[in-house]
Amino acid sequence: MELLTATTAAVRRAGERMLRRYSTESRAAGLAEIVAAVHANDAAVADLLRPELAEIRPGARWLDDEHGSGPLEAGEWWLVDPVGGNMNAVHGMTDWNIGVSLVRDGRPVLAVVYFPLFDEMFTATEGGGAFLNGVRLQASGKTSLDGALAGTGQAQPGQGPEMADRVGASYSAMAKEALYVRISVPVTHQLAQVAAGRMDVHWQYDNVRAHASGVLLVQEAGGVVTDLDGKPWELTTREYLAAAPGVHAAAMKVLGH
Repeated sequence: MELLTATTAAVRRAGERMLRRYSTESRAAGLAEIVAAVHANDAAVADLLRPELAEIRPGARWLDDEHGSGPLEAGEWWLVDPVGGNMNAVHGMTDWNIGVSLVRDGRPVLAVVYFPLFDEMFTATEGGGAFLNGVRLQASGKTSLDGALAGTGQAQPGQGPEMADRVGASYSAMAKEALYVRISVPVTHQLAQVAAGRMDVHWQYDNVRAHASGVLLVQEAGGVVTDLDGKPWELTTREYLAAAPGVHAAAMKVLGH
């Protein structure tokens, strides 16, 4: 509990720093300006979090590569997405957060996802449940896709036209079965909504390590997270489905598995 309390406090301070940088009037003139603003936001948050998390867990290594994927060496790692949805923040939109997970031997054991604009602090610990501002979360009890809110996120930029086609085809398939489908970022935003029971389904065709915080939230809220063959999610899983237990099988079928 002390570990979670200290991590939550550090993330809250990072959120306060980002709030001072953020403005609904923010706009970017072009790609170069967007990239510079994104990097500046990430650096501002990482510069605060890195020493604080190192003090909390001195033996844990640090990664803030939001698009990084694949296995990690054994031991503890802080996986940090300094500003999830940074592109939204740069353009004055509200869907952005700060995400931190502690991964131990390839398994997330702690997650903190904070939405500073709304003062919503999502937390989870392995085996300890998921919470929003201290109130325990429970995934949706829906049992049919016809009333389900579903979503996916844009795959990592630069993955090519084939990935864009795949995401588009999956959207089309799900839109024929679910009540409402969205394509948006950050992915951790949607995963937090699934954990809270506000959304029912999220699928993703690229599983990057920064998603671990959102995955743990869903798992600890009673949701089901598997790869698209139905095997349990792992940090090295290439693609996955996170859903309320009552609609997971139906969503898997829609996605062609």
